[in-house]
This record gives sequence, structure tokens and C-alpha cells, in this order.
Amino acid sequence: MSLLLAVPVKDLVNAKQRLMPALSPPERRELARAMLEDVLEAAVAALPGAVLVVTTDPEVQAVARAVGVECLTESANRGHTAAVAFAQREAVTRGAARFLTLPGDVPCVTSREIAALCATLVEGPGVVFVPSRSGLGTNAALLAPPDAIALTFGEPSFENHLKTARAAGLTPQVLELPGVGLDVDGPDDLPVLLERGPGTRSARLLRGFPSGARSAGTR
Repeated sequence: MSLLLAVPVKDLVNAKQRLMPALSPPERRELARAMLEDVLEAAVAALPGAVLVVTTDPEVQAVARAVGVECLTESANRGHTAAVAFAQREAVTRGAARFLTLPGDVPCVTSREIAALCATLVEGPGVVFVPSRSGLGTNAALLAPPDAIALTFGEPSFENHLKTARAAGLTPQVLELPGVGLDVDGPDDLPVLLERGPGTRSARLLRGFPSGARSAGTR
């Protein structure tokens, strides 16, 4: 296996708490599921047979398996950083030469973006990062080999990852990708989702929500 792509996803029931001012609990759950479906569609198109979802949630597992994606089941929901580390160890065990991780809440990602990202690092050692829209977070990390560095998420993870890579003797590459860069976390991200990904499942779902919830998120 030359590359493994891991998509860590926590449980959908408690997903997207920061969207509470804009969306109801059922709407947040539906949107989280739609975003995951958008991400997996792009991932499978770009890297068939190389995608792995890391989760404890049976509903997430069902979504993944419906599109032919393998699941790596955690013993407990320990957070994004621990889930990625779990997947990195699995990539090493499977003999992968490269490891890529994307979050499940970047619905505007495209297979073309994923292919472009993978093309920036064909062999190692090396690391490539895609920053979040704010520039503070890390929305994608490509490592060769899979355990080139430890990854730690949560703002300001982007700058921290650059420092970690340099401390390991690596020269990090940075790639700006608008789809990967948009992680939908807060109400201010909703209008950007509608603008950047009008044809995604997530945007179609959002447009169908009651007008009050939609307008709260798109002011």
C-alpha cells in the first residue's frame, strides 16, 4: 500500500456544537453526516481502496461502509489528535509509504484537490500541510513516511506543525486549497459553504433548512 488516507470522525449526535446559534440539534447532525458524505465521495474518487474512516460511531461506520470505505474503530472517542495518531500507527503497520489525513467537515473538497495534494509529495521524507481558512488550523497533512512527525490538532496547529517538521529536520511544504481549507465549524462558515460548494450535498441540505436557521447562519 503506497498511501493511506484517514478521515477521523467523532459521533454525529454531538457534532458541530459551535453551530448551535444557527442550527438545531437535528440540523447539525444532518449537516455533519452530509459533510462526511461529501468528503468520502471526493476521497474515494481520488484514492479508491486507500480510504479509512476512524470513529467510534455506528452511524458513521454505516455511512462509510455504504460507499465502500473501511472503518478503523477506536476503543473510545479520545479526540481528533488521538484518532489521527491511531491511523498513523495503522498506516505503518500496513506498510504504507505515505499517510494523508483530512477531517470529515470539509465538504467542498474535490477529488482534484486531493490528487493535487498527493502529487506534491510522491516519496519521502517530507511533509505537506494545507491550512484552514483562518490560517490557524491544519486541515490536511501528508506525511512520508506515515510517522515522519507527530500531529497535534487544535489552533494554532498549523504553525505548530511547521515548527515540529523543521525540528525534525524536514522542510514543510504548504499548499493552499480552497475546498480543503473550508472546515465548517461556526455560523460564519455557512455562507462560505453555500458560495464555494453550491452543488455539494451539504449546501443542498443547508438551503433546505427552515429559513430562520439558514438566515442565522448566513448573516
